[in-house]
Amino acid sequence: MAPDYVERALLAARDLIESTVVRHRRELAQDSWAGTALEKVPLAEVVDTLVDGAERTVQVVMSGGEEQTDAVCAALARPARGARRNVAVRLLCRERAASANAIRALARTDPRCEVRVGDGGPTEALLIDGQLVYVRGGGGGRQATLVEDPATVRALELMFTGAWGNAVGLAEYPRLGGRLCRDSARQILECLRTGHTDEVAAREMQVSLRTYRRYVAEIMRELGANSRFQAGVRAVEMGLLPSRP
Repeated sequence: MAPDYVERALLAARDLIESTVVRHRRELAQDSWAGTALEKVPLAEVVDTLVDGAERTVQVVMSGGEEQTDAVCAALARPARGARRNVAVRLLCRERAASANAIRALARTDPRCEVRVGDGGPTEALLIDGQLVYVRGGGGGRQATLVEDPATVRALELMFTGAWGNAVGLAEYPRLGGRLCRDSARQILECLRTGHTDEVAAREMQVSLRTYRRYVAEIMRELGANSRFQAGVRAVEMGLLPSRP
């Protein structure tokens, strides 16, 4: 028997053992949570256990909350063992989460991890292998549920897939920072698209002409646009403005 074949067989056996052990730990953890209100279990413990037990996919709706960001990024940053080496990771970030340095670092350094920015789906959710979903509601996660019913899991996964398809890749997502909030950015982009003069647009936004023009320059820089027309086109392409019928 060739030595390389023996080595591959031993590695496969090791991965299988590790995978079985991790799955068993996850089941034990879930059993221990059964008698406790899930929102009282530390989020880091839940995320760590579920991510560690994933074998195919980890899909996360990131709200931008500091607790969730820390828990998810810490769990994903740990060295992968066994089947986890081949797990595909998708992070669907709300706007607030897109600027988190930890998430951007994961996108740069972890080849398994794909990050997009968009809306849709639950406030916070962790989907594992298409088999279970951990969902937290708003208000600091006062409500939490572990869903294992196949039909419900499938519905939540379809919701995630739809939101993922409409989301923008992190590298393409403009970070409109400074003093300009996203609603104001959309308003300015709409003014550019409709051909408002700077004077009229500044008056509608109740800012000085100089401030308005500074905002326009900031948006164009973030969009990588060389003209106001190009900024409008890029805004539609990125989903910042709806396309016209």
